[in-house]
Amino acid sequence: MFRNAKLTLACSLLAFTAAGNLLAADAKDHHPAPRGPQGNINHVFVVVLENEGYDVTFGPTSKAPYLSKTLPAQGVLLNQYYGTGHVSLDNYVAMISGQAATNETRNDCTVYADFKMTGTTPDGQAIGSGCVYPATIRTVADQLTSVGKTWRGYMEDMGNDPNREAATCGHPQLNATDLTQAAEKPVAPLLIADQYAARHNPFVYFHSIIDSPACNTNVVNLKQLTTDLKSADTTPNLVFITPNLCNDGHDAPCVTGDPGGLVSADAFLQKWVPQILTSPAYQSGGLLIVTFDEGGLSVAPDPNTAGAYIISAPGQFCCNEQPGPNIGTFPQSAKLGPYTLTYQNYGGDRTGAVLLSPFLTPGTVSYTPFNHYSMLHTIEDIFNLDYLGYAGQPGMIGFFGCVTADVENSDAGQFAQCTK
Repeated sequence: MFRNAKLTLACSLLAFTAAGNLLAADAKDHHPAPRGPQGNINHVFVVVLENEGYDVTFGPTSKAPYLSKTLPAQGVLLNQYYGTGHVSLDNYVAMISGQAATNETRNDCTVYADFKMTGTTPDGQAIGSGCVYPATIRTVADQLTSVGKTWRGYMEDMGNDPNREAATCGHPQLNATDLTQAAEKPVAPLLIADQYAARHNPFVYFHSIIDSPACNTNVVNLKQLTTDLKSADTTPNLVFITPNLCNDGHDAPCVTGDPGGLVSADAFLQKWVPQILTSPAYQSGGLLIVTFDEGGLSVAPDPNTAGAYIISAPGQFCCNEQPGPNIGTFPQSAKLGPYTLTYQNYGGDRTGAVLLSPFLTPGTVSYTPFNHYSMLHTIEDIFNLDYLGYAGQPGMIGFFGCVTADVENSDAGQFAQCTK
């Protein structure tokens, strides 16, 4: 964990809407004094979708017009946003803890195994193998709780089949096979499908969270969000939303018969984003981040084995991302059931992302490279928290940095200057 002083948010949104270079934080910068809800971002909403590259999602033939056209027109398109790894879970872990991948999280932890830690690196990376980190490894959720802020993970379909997972804090049994790796069809006695995937719920991979009774309060089914959005007081400071395997775009088609992919992901956003944007919490100082875990993978039949497939990815990365101490050198290949996974490098490839906020100039584009560690860094800046893991690596910048900007802002007070 890094204890660097943070950038002031006073210059944040000026820099973010600019399409130029952002500068790293000066180690002597300090947080601004707290301000009222009209001046600060007080609520951050994160929606994570699955497995699409930038050109597919935001290109001219996108199957997600709401995401690719409507939302960027209302906010800021992050043209150079990257995942941090493949295939899924390692990205989600990075988003909330700054921890790099293990061989197990890279392969989605088909066994929900405890992390066997042998040490830590000077930059806060846990050394070892496994999936569920010990309580000494902190997350942004732990940080928020420690300073009196609130958070919730909203997981669509969690608990639909109580024989698979609980409706709150739903996770597999420790050191047992993860039964949520595939979506479950709506068969008797269930009347609805269960398309929840624990590997898309990063909070349940940390003992600091699952060992606490508060996990049942904070990791809940997505249905709870409608109630929580009714007032700013009932809306957590951090809202982390994971759609089910159909609505996040992972499956296509889905066990329900829905199309899945970007079509279903776009429909999900059209349902939920307006509820967020009209909520008191968002309107009084909110930031919505819509991102993807990783870029798209190439899938082809294995010419040497019937019924087998080869999945490959370039593994491109940005932002001087480091591989961490646990995954070895690249290129790499791994077997996962009938699939052979082949990666040229350790990155998560380019995905793009969209930000919306009352404080941002709509219809603008940022070409500055960002990744999941940048997102965590940004959230920690907003709530005046220390940087965890690679969110605090030298040179890491958040979405909001101090530069000279020529983009008009909506708040001439808070965003008029950058205080050193």
